[in-house]
Amino acid sequence: MRTIEKTLVGLLGMGVALLCGCERHSIKETYYLVTANASLPYWQTAAQGFNQAAADYKVTAKVVGPDGYDAQDELSELNKAVATKPSGILISVADASVLQPGINAAVAAGIPVITVDSDDAASQRLYFIGTNNLEAGRLGGKRLAEKLPAKARLIVFTLAGQPNTDERLKGVKDALSARPDVTIADVIDIKGDPRAAFDKAQELLALTGPKKIDGFVCLDSASGKMVSDAIARAQDPHRILVAWDVNPDTLNGIKAGTIDATVAQKPYTMGYVGLKALDEVFHYPPKQMGKDYSVDSFSPYPVFIDTGTSLVDKNNVDLYLAAAAAHK
Repeated sequence: MRTIEKTLVGLLGMGVALLCGCERHSIKETYYLVTANASLPYWQTAAQGFNQAAADYKVTAKVVGPDGYDAQDELSELNKAVATKPSGILISVADASVLQPGINAAVAAGIPVITVDSDDAASQRLYFIGTNNLEAGRLGGKRLAEKLPAKARLIVFTLAGQPNTDERLKGVKDALSARPDVTIADVIDIKGDPRAAFDKAQELLALTGPKKIDGFVCLDSASGKMVSDAIARAQDPHRILVAWDVNPDTLNGIKAGTIDATVAQKPYTMGYVGLKALDEVFHYPPKQMGKDYSVDSFSPYPVFIDTGTSLVDKNNVDLYLAAAAAHK
């Protein structure tokens, strides 16, 4: 009889919870987004998505990260987050060799970790949410292959050693294999400083004759604006520039004609989906947090969630400007 009474009380409690609209979430649940460069508009957009998901779920979101590309500083922010024993961590991997020990330590402590934007597949993170960077590189490379003149010389600006930009560079090279007459004259590591891209672009734009540079591709979010400014100063509209992401300055460069196109990612979606994914893992944790689920055909998790990419040029740039204005 007592067992039946307990069951009835339990069912009654569940019914009251449903009637009052009580949810499983709590502001005591804290989720971290650890960014690679918090000062960039790209990461501010990702933070918007992360914070919106937290508001929807009524949990606490914290966004941390260095104001510049510094993997050691990012590791420090990760370690601080781990020390608070949060409900989950979403992290962009600036340098896998630096951040992997911190990711693995978080997982060993029972904290769900999902990578975003830039992955470290060899770490013990559960899975990756972001861009298919190899295909995104091919998208940008295909545009260059279509636009560059015969026997063109191309300069690539990148962040060497960052997994996502390394994949993008592979994709660009893949696409340009269809244009054997195009030469990548140099791959320049800006080391997280967009001003270095401006200075180098100015120097390269002054070259003439057989050393003339016909095009540029920027594989990071910030340097496109700088190279665009250098092209504007050189007053040479025939140089082809393909940038990355849809920062306002980049979109305005397309409108002005100093940027031919940019590869658009979806950082807001990455942040939004990322927090919800962490929440799901926190409430329904796996039996083994550090297991490699990529080799499990019965895994409850994907290996990768592709948030999508697209090419933005003068034909559709107004749509992206309008979308940005609507989310201010």
